[in-house]
Amino acid sequence: MSWQTYVDDHLLCDIDGSGTNLSHAAIIGHDGSVWAQSPAFPQFKPEEITGIMNDFAEPGTLAPTGLYLGGTKYMVIQGEAGAVIRGKKGSGGITIKKTNLAMIIGIYEEPVTPGQCNMIVERLGDYLIEQGL
Repeated sequence: MSWQTYVDDHLLCDIDGSGTNLSHAAIIGHDGSVWAQSPAFPQFKPEEITGIMNDFAEPGTLAPTGLYLGGTKYMVIQGEAGAVIRGKKGSGGITIKKTNLAMIIGIYEEPVTPGQCNMIVERLGDYLIEQGL
């Protein structure tokens, strides 16, 4: 299965038959290389990926400044140290799950809930970790 298939079929899937889905999604290598992404995924800067990776290595480093992706600032909310970073911006937000080789990123807007985004992103991340990826 191609990486793009994981984004299209697993991250951008219809949530619970509700006709809603994540706004944007991507699989990005730890080095910032894009493995696959949704068509309008925000154009991010290398230093934004570096900041995210630093927070995975030393949890809490993004909390004072916020999480930036594609120039958008998200307030960092509770995640799982070294494994999941969650951010909030208005009625939307972001979930980032770290796997052995990549980061799974999901961005959502209402009516998608933070819990739905977390479930979709983290489920795929857990699967990829089980596969050694």
